[in-house]
Amino acid sequence: MERFTISLDDQLAKAFDEHIAMRGYSNRSEAVRDILHVHLAGAREDRDADGPCIACLSYVYNHHERELSERLARIQHADHALTISTTHAHLDHDNCLETVLLRGPMRAVRRFAERIIAERGVHHGSVNVVAVEPHAHHHGHSHAPSSM
Repeated sequence: MERFTISLDDQLAKAFDEHIAMRGYSNRSEAVRDILHVHLAGAREDRDADGPCIACLSYVYNHHERELSERLARIQHADHALTISTTHAHLDHDNCLETVLLRGPMRAVRRFAERIIAERGVHHGSVNVVAVEPHAHHHGHSHAPSSM
């Protein structure tokens, strides 16, 4: 592990310590590491818009909205290869929450999320995208579908 020292003016140090306490970090190093991870992931997104990512898309919608469920299903089916999993929950008589876990090229994942969020009747949509490093996946078994 590498160590380095930084200097902060008193006002910035105080604000940073308040942030650390509010977020529950046990020390400044943990907070700095998280901030660097977020910043570097954002820089990687800017640099490599077609690089691999994982994402969590969440949105609330009124299931009584005319044909909205069908429109959402069409969007999801059109880009089914991006979807890892979908969770659907009924919040009340009118509203549902869906959370969709996504994996794929960053540009395609963002475009998919934006299409869902932009649908008339979708409320409170947000997506959290995490750039990931491509790596080989070897552990002795295949992920190919088994024949039934």
